[in-house]
Amino acid sequence: MKLKSNKIKYLLSLLLILLLNIGEIRAQDDDYVKDNFIRYQDWVYQSNIKTVQLRETSYELAPAIIEFGTDQKLELSFDDLDGGFKNYNYTLIHCDAAWVPTDFVQTEYLSGFFEDNISNYTYSTNTLQSYTHYKVNFPNNNMNLSKTGNYIVLVYENNSKENPVLSKRFMVYQNLVTITGNVHQASSADEYFNKQEVDFTIYHTSYNLSNPFADLKIVITQNNRWDNAIYGMKPMFTKQSELTFDYDDGTNCFEGGNEFRNFDDKSLKFYTQYIQKIYKDSSSLYRVLLIPDELRTFKRYMQNPDLNGEFYIRTQEMDNNDNEADYCLVHFFFPYDNPLADGNFYVNGKFSDWRLTKENKMAYNSHKLGYECDIYLKQGFYNYQYIYAQDGKKTQDVTTIEGNHWETENDYTILVYHRKIGTYYDQLIGVKKLNSMRK
Repeated sequence: MKLKSNKIKYLLSLLLILLLNIGEIRAQDDDYVKDNFIRYQDWVYQSNIKTVQLRETSYELAPAIIEFGTDQKLELSFDDLDGGFKNYNYTLIHCDAAWVPTDFVQTEYLSGFFEDNISNYTYSTNTLQSYTHYKVNFPNNNMNLSKTGNYIVLVYENNSKENPVLSKRFMVYQNLVTITGNVHQASSADEYFNKQEVDFTIYHTSYNLSNPFADLKIVITQNNRWDNAIYGMKPMFTKQSELTFDYDDGTNCFEGGNEFRNFDDKSLKFYTQYIQKIYKDSSSLYRVLLIPDELRTFKRYMQNPDLNGEFYIRTQEMDNNDNEADYCLVHFFFPYDNPLADGNFYVNGKFSDWRLTKENKMAYNSHKLGYECDIYLKQGFYNYQYIYAQDGKKTQDVTTIEGNHWETENDYTILVYHRKIGTYYDQLIGVKKLNSMRK
């Protein structure tokens, strides 16, 4: 009898612990979905903010990465569809290799001011959609950086970080090691026809790496996206001043995917290749109807130059792309005989920060027998793809609609972080860009 009583007490204790944990998880989830909960990733917190771009200023499609100690700058721009003027401020947050904020106080990585105003703004002209375009370049005389690594630029309203507007990732590096590498067809027989393998070697002749297995953190990205980045690789072979990363088990492999689809709505008067119709709706906004897309699941690979998911803003009829390009509701559609019950399709690309949101989620149209979606986008040239996200899984499946080929042209970036003995942050000591076709 005593044994049975102890068992009941034990089960009640377990139940109490479980209920407390569930309450804690729910509390965390509730905090996470609040609009003012800061994410240390690419994120837009307000629906009136559109077309957020962060790039190195040397060319239009440059990624958000600059070299430490040089005069390279980053340009952040975005549109506020509310129009008028708002007082927007920004600050920079230092993070580790996994995008977790470090314990630094801002004086340890920033010089000058710790926050600044975004004073460069212009009002839209000659557009049906009113908006205000904001822009700022940094580092600058007011705010400079003293450490390499990962950073978040956080924009907020009225000097209040409790009112976040957007956050964007960027990186500052210093090439203290040399990286060589190549991208080729996967070595594993199971992945030979659909994956790409990234092999590389790090040479640290003039840089001391006393314990590379513990102190180095390696990250590989495909097409500058973070949702499918590879983390945690360790050297396969080590020699004096040489570390080799050459796996045959798929550790360093990515899905090849397919070349991105595209559409061009720089002009709202003339139809380009994939546009079926352009018109103004009853609310006097532009609508762009794309030609229905075909399924490429089982089609052979065809080389087709693309921007690897990127986009750029342009208007053909006006002079100023920043504040004279208009907004359009773009309609995407592809045929599908029956809806899938265990997940959802999304239109994806850099324009959505590679995220799955309600804005780029597709709905099934039983009359047209296919999936469709309307997305409000600024005029320009866009790459996109259709991905499938199964319920309960975080991975994005590009193969269901787009197919998967090892021959696909993709960009890769190898990032080498090092946490020196006696320091408490991850320096970015090496960056190498590779391409699956261009050697």
